[in-house]
Amino acid sequence: MSKFIIQTNDAPQAIGTYSQAVRVTGGETVYLSGQIGLDPVSMEMVAGVDAQIEQVIANLKAVIAASGGSLGDVVKLNVYLTDLGNFSRVNEIMGKHFSQPYPARAAIGVAALPRDALVEMDAVVVLDK
Repeated sequence: MSKFIIQTNDAPQAIGTYSQAVRVTGGETVYLSGQIGLDPVSMEMVAGVDAQIEQVIANLKAVIAASGGSLGDVVKLNVYLTDLGNFSRVNEIMGKHFSQPYPARAAIGVAALPRDALVEMDAVVVLDK
């Protein structure tokens, strides 16, 4: 298996022992690490759940673009929420950025996220050859 690390300054730099994304064998599949609502310039958390959801999607979009893809190439999305009451906000905001056919998705309630984030998302992307 060949691995290619994806790195962009248009998304927050890793704050741990991980890569923003890894592209594997043949280059069609890209696994994105979780993104939280950090502004990539200031590395500060944006305020409020809506702003965090928007920033998370912007961060995912930047990493996907660095891999040669777009949000339309996402085949699986995992959403982690510290308050599942914000699930409808995720749906509404995702509807502005994703179009049908939508990716497969899981929404998971968690006790806490890094940097006291309210939402985190990771994704699997499949690129055209």
